[in-house]
Parts: sequence; C-alpha cells; structure tokens
Amino acid sequence: MKRTKYLARAAALVSAAGCAGLAHGQSSVTMYGVVDLPIGYANNLAASAPTINPVTGVETRQPGANRFGIQGAGGMSGSRWGIRGVEDLGGGLKALFVLESGFAADTGQVNRAGAMFSRRAFVGLQSSSLGQISLGRQNTSLYESLGDFMPAKFAPLFEPTLALMGGTAGSGAVDNAVKYTMETGPVTFRAHYSFGAGLSQFEITPVAGQGAGETPGHAKDNTAYGAGLTYLGAGLGATATYDQWNPAVTVGSTSTSRKAAFAASYSFERTKLMAGYRWGQIKDAAGRTLVRDDFWWAGVNYDATAALTLTLGYYYDVRKTLKTNAAQPNGNPVNPWQVNFIADYSLSKRTDVYATVAYVRNSGLNLDSAAIGFGNGAYLGQGKNSQTGAAIGIRHKF
Repeated sequence: MKRTKYLARAAALVSAAGCAGLAHGQSSVTMYGVVDLPIGYANNLAASAPTINPVTGVETRQPGANRFGIQGAGGMSGSRWGIRGVEDLGGGLKALFVLESGFAADTGQVNRAGAMFSRRAFVGLQSSSLGQISLGRQNTSLYESLGDFMPAKFAPLFEPTLALMGGTAGSGAVDNAVKYTMETGPVTFRAHYSFGAGLSQFEITPVAGQGAGETPGHAKDNTAYGAGLTYLGAGLGATATYDQWNPAVTVGSTSTSRKAAFAASYSFERTKLMAGYRWGQIKDAAGRTLVRDDFWWAGVNYDATAALTLTLGYYYDVRKTLKTNAAQPNGNPVNPWQVNFIADYSLSKRTDVYATVAYVRNSGLNLDSAAIGFGNGAYLGQGKNSQTGAAIGIRHKF
C-alpha cells in the first residue's frame, strides 16, 4: 500500500510538470553574489610544492620565506556571482534553476578555465510534499550536511576544508549529478549520484587520480554518490553523512575515495558550540590503501555584540596511512593540527570587515600536505614544521 501510494504521488508530480505549460504562475529571477578580499600574511612559505621520492615517500622541501599580499581565494567566503530563478507551476510544484560562477576578486579571473559556472549549474523541480529533484553540477551531500557544523562555515582562508573533504569528488560540487532533497520540519535528507564527477570545485586532484568520467562501457568510472541526514532544532543540531568517489586513473580501473562524518552543535543565548568527526580512506585500483585518517574538529561562535561575532576553531588530523603510491612504506605519518581565530564585524546586513589569525603544526596552513596534493598552496618551507597566517579583509554580499 505504501509503495502504491508513493508511486501515485510521483505520478501526480510528473503529471503536474507535464501540464505546467497550461499554468500561468509567478516567476522570478535573482542575481546575487559575494566579493571578499583579504590582505594576508604567512611565514615559512615555500614558492613551490615539495618533491616526493616515489620509492621512499620522503619530501624534499624548498626554502621558505614570509609572504604578504592580497589573497584572491577570499577570506570568509569565496567570491562568486550567480543567477537563480523559480517559477510557480501551481499545485505546490515549482521549477527552479541556479547558475553560479566563482572568481578571484584580485584579478577577476574565473576559478576554473573553460567553465563559466564552475560552482553550481542545475535545473530542477520542487514539490511542497515530495521534495526537490535537480540535475546538473551541484554540491555534494557531505558538503551541505556539514556546513552548519563547521566553526568558520568553510571559510577559504584558514579553515581546512580540503583536508576535511579532499579526495572526495568536488569537495563541494560534482558534475553530471542527480540530487534529491527533502525537508520535513527540522529534518533534512539529501542524496546525490554523479555519472561522472569531473573536476572539483577547488580543482583538487586527489592522490588516487582522476579521470574524465562517463566512459562508454565503463559505467563505474568516475562516478560519485552520497547521502546525509541533518537535524536542526531549537538549539540542538546533529548530522550524519557519507560520500564516495570512484576516480579512474585509466579507463575501467577505478580507485575509491570514501568519507563518513558525524557532527553536532548546541546553541544557547549568544553562543554556539560544535564538534565533529570524519573517517576517511583512499584506495588505489588494486584495493591498496593510500590514505587513511581520522579528522576531528571543535569550535565556538560567540556574538559579543549585535555586530561583532568571535569564532574559535580547532582541527586535528590523525594520519594512519599516507602514501602517494602503494610501493612506498607506510612509515610514521605526522599528525597535523591547527587553531584559528576570527573577529567579524558587520557594518550592515551586506557588508562586514574581519580579522583572522591561524597557527598550524606539522603541515602547511589548512593542514596542507600530500594527502590533498598540496592543493592549498601553503607549502611548508625547508626545515620548518609550523606556519602562522594572519589577514584582515572586507566582504560584501549583493
């Protein structure tokens, strides 16, 4: 009976979509965006990534120095602009689309050459009773499920987003995806499947390799999928989420990158506390483990005044295995940790200024390492085992 009832509701959704041309509902198109630029400092920073011995796995680092300048990737948010639209089709059904492009505000260049809308590009249908189905380049379930449980909400400057999710397709978005979202009161369920994940939002190529996707006769190549369940109630929040990517270094030969995470938060008066854990594993096509780690984090947001928010975050990565190829010995990978602090002052609802500082041990800033292909560009200098970074910036939302 339940299955029959569900099929009937699904048929009603498709029927309503087919008759949408007969309706004359309201529609809207909105342009939006964020421009965020900080001036930042970092010490012990090398000009290029370390070279890694393919047999021993030993890193050879370049000399480090201090760097001072504008950070084009953004501070509190990545700079972006986008267009979103919705049309009311009647009967609780809506059509929607989102096109979103990321760019470096210091140069005006798009984040990914050849991709105008590298952050998101999708179209879908939303039903008040059946949820939302969407097709295109979209955020992964892991990324969206964890957003409310990160101290700095994935701030690009000093929150180690890539270390948390690096090696999982997209670290934020995947190509060729079908996604389902259902919100019921304080509970949200998300699930996605990508036929070919493509390049990540942050252009990170993981240790396991990356292929083109959607290869005829090799349906598993570069597929990705995941799901997440989130509860955000009055003061209490919790989430559980899983993500997997199957990158193909060569056609028909797939590696696996898996992540599972759990997080919780509690808000009272002017304070929000949060903590989480992420299990991670990357295996090559022969099933040999290249990366295995346990990532922990905790943080607090405190509204000191109506305009001033203070944030403190702590991140610790327990590395059990770290190799760039299976021939290397496991050795004894170091466990990096980082602490960061943010003071964010709102000048208005759309404009804020901020100051932030971070200190990391046993890696570059944002836990930059071979585990994520040194994707943050925070190359630790020769003979150094720590970095300090600081920045002040301004962000405007429109």
